[in-house]
Amino acid sequence: MFHYYDLGHAELFIFDDFLIKQVREGEVIDFKETEEFITIVKEHFCGKNMAYISNRMSSFSINPLVYKEADLIPNMVAIAVISSEEKITKSAKYESQFFKGPFDIFDNLNDAIKWVHKIIDQENKKALNKTLKA
Repeated sequence: MFHYYDLGHAELFIFDDFLIKQVREGEVIDFKETEEFITIVKEHFCGKNMAYISNRMSSFSINPLVYKEADLIPNMVAIAVISSEEKITKSAKYESQFFKGPFDIFDNLNDAIKWVHKIIDQENKKALNKTLKA
C-alpha cells in the first residue's frame, strides 16, 4: 500500500519505509517546498527510519542549502537520486556534499530501492543493538 500526493511542483509516492519524489520540469525547490516535505515525512514516518528517493525524470533547480533542513529529519537515513543524464548526475554529486548521511546516485529505480532498503536495515539493526545494550 502507498500514499500519493500531488503537490503542484512535484509528486510524492509514500511507501512503508521510503518515499519517491518526482519534481516537475522547470520547478525550483527551496525552503518552502522543503517545509511541506518535512511535514509529510513526519506524518507518515514518525518513529521509524526512512529514505528519500529523488526520481529526476525532468530538469529542475534545487537550492542545495535545503539539505541542511533535511538533516533536521533524524529518521531520514539515506537519499538516493535516480538519473542517467550527466548534467543531473553532476548536480546530485554536488548536492551530496550538503547531506550528512548516505547519499548515492543510480540509473534505475530498482537499484535505488534495493540500496535504501539495505541502509534502512543497517540503521534499524544499529538502533536495536543500542536498545538491547541500554
